[in-house]
Amino acid sequence: MAVSIRDGGGDMSTIEQSTDLEARVEAAVGAIAGHLTGAAVTSAIILGDELGLYAELAEGPITAGELSSRRSVNERLTREWLDGQSAAGIVAYDAEADTYRLLEEYAPILVDRDAPTYMAAGASVMRCNFMDLDGVVDAFRTDGAFPWGAHHECLFRGTGEFFRPGYRTFLVDDWIASLDGVTERLRAGGRVLDVGCGVGHSSVLIAEAFPATTVVGIDAHPGSIRLARENVAASTASERLDMRIGRADDYHGSYDLICFFDCLHDMGDPVGIARHALEQLAVGGTVLVVEPFAMDDREANQRENHFAPLAYIASTFFCTPNSLSQDVGRAMGAQSGEAGMRAVFEEAGYRHFRRAAETPFNIVYEARA
Repeated sequence: MAVSIRDGGGDMSTIEQSTDLEARVEAAVGAIAGHLTGAAVTSAIILGDELGLYAELAEGPITAGELSSRRSVNERLTREWLDGQSAAGIVAYDAEADTYRLLEEYAPILVDRDAPTYMAAGASVMRCNFMDLDGVVDAFRTDGAFPWGAHHECLFRGTGEFFRPGYRTFLVDDWIASLDGVTERLRAGGRVLDVGCGVGHSSVLIAEAFPATTVVGIDAHPGSIRLARENVAASTASERLDMRIGRADDYHGSYDLICFFDCLHDMGDPVGIARHALEQLAVGGTVLVVEPFAMDDREANQRENHFAPLAYIASTFFCTPNSLSQDVGRAMGAQSGEAGMRAVFEEAGYRHFRRAAETPFNIVYEARA
């Protein structure tokens, strides 16, 4: 990179700083271009999943015409989409045969909905970032409030699909198994409450894993409960599942396990909600809290947590505005970490709180009276 030096010489440190800044700007342009490309590829992934294109590509080499015919979609647009997928490194293109195929390493990510790595349907959450952008701008310019239920409906099913693979992989054999005595208690027949159950994937998995246990799921969002009831109807444990519309601090009973899956940080009054859960625990009962992975040190989290950008941005658009729309408005955010969650449960009166397990995406906490 050429650097111009004025006649009479110059301050070398200034020249070095200028050269360094120019290089940094060039690198920053590349970084932003990468972010924009990622957003574009994400939108194309959502499109391909919705049209069923990936499943066809996973079957083997296929021409653009054959793919468009099988899925009853426009051939010219299909060709453009395929070339974009090839350029993104998701699809392989054979120029001689003029065929495309899904690279096999992408099948468990974009096709197999039961794989722990499946991400295609969950990517539709990103659609909501753009669809509700005007509402988030208004929240920034006012009191910060944007209720969960005010978002476009693609958020609710998309969120359920985003979390479902992790729940299928870890919930029963890792997360519940990491809690002292809970697996045995549920095998013998217990009562479970899933607070903020969303579309009900977590509730269904627990009920199916423990045939002697009954599960109640509650969520304040009617649309999510409607979807949860659809998922319950398709499960093998529908007679032991009850999905209800309700606030996180407006239920009563005696439960062996009360769960909060990726939701407590979204709530306006997590201390009050945790305290209410404590009052509804059966003797020896346990609270299970699953939260996004985060380090307690903010600077370290920003630099070392690979998923921090995704979590902070999701928190900006969804989690924090939702909390600010409710009473108290603690606004913990999705990256509150163990220290933030421990503070909530200590304020709520729990005497036992520990990190029980973790994954690259989540931290699992156990709390008891």
